[in-house]
Amino acid sequence: MSYIDLPLKFVKTGKMTYAYREAGPTNQRPLVMLHHLSATLDNWDPALIDALSPKVHLLLLDNAGVGASSGQVPLTLQGAARHVVKFIQTLDLEEFDLLGISMGGMIAQEVVALIPERIKHLILAGTGPRGGKGIDQVTRVTNKFMAQAFLTGKNVKEYLFFTRTPRGKQAAKAYLKRIKSRGQQKDKRIKVSSYLRQLRAIHAWGQEKGADFSNCRQPVLIVNGDHDTMVPTENSYVLEKMFPNSQLHIYPDAGHMSIFQNASDFAARTVNFLQA
Repeated sequence: MSYIDLPLKFVKTGKMTYAYREAGPTNQRPLVMLHHLSATLDNWDPALIDALSPKVHLLLLDNAGVGASSGQVPLTLQGAARHVVKFIQTLDLEEFDLLGISMGGMIAQEVVALIPERIKHLILAGTGPRGGKGIDQVTRVTNKFMAQAFLTGKNVKEYLFFTRTPRGKQAAKAYLKRIKSRGQQKDKRIKVSSYLRQLRAIHAWGQEKGADFSNCRQPVLIVNGDHDTMVPTENSYVLEKMFPNSQLHIYPDAGHMSIFQNASDFAARTVNFLQA
């Protein structure tokens, strides 16, 4: 079944209900996937999920206060990470792999700090370290491109996620077409109040002291485009140095969502990384 046809699933713990989607062979260790600022489950690129799901067990999560999940978006990314841990514990996952893109990659780092023993592989895409360059400017950058998109009648994702080269423009249009292809089983749209709380959490995280991952032994794959305007690409090089067992791949002529622009290649790279 293609990702555009996958229904929502729900798991409840205490007062919280988490919405998620599941794909791929369920007899394998799962890859938990955390998405970007303002995204719900409908913002994952179907091309990427469909390329991964034949070989990887995927669990894609709406964090607290996002999409069809209950609760309120935490005002810290550490708080968001604690919700991920609660989701993991509720599903009784003894071990799992973890992928975070953009804000999801920031949250993923905080999950590693909380339960490193359960995480076998870590993938960080289009993201940076706590206190990294430009992370406390995400709100300013987002507002700038939202205004530009309004004036030009384009989707803001075309400016935020992709390069403005011919290849980047083509990739942006193809991605937007793919995520609009879902018919039924849609997720709820994120509330404006939830989006604003996410921005506050990212801004605060960008001003905090950097983390120490020198004792992190998990294999870490770090991926970005060479022209990331939201989280400057140089942050990916910093992450590579922070994690002792890391590897870095930078896609040429690609922006913040390089893994969507290069879905087929990234899926193959991910499968090889997880199975190595």
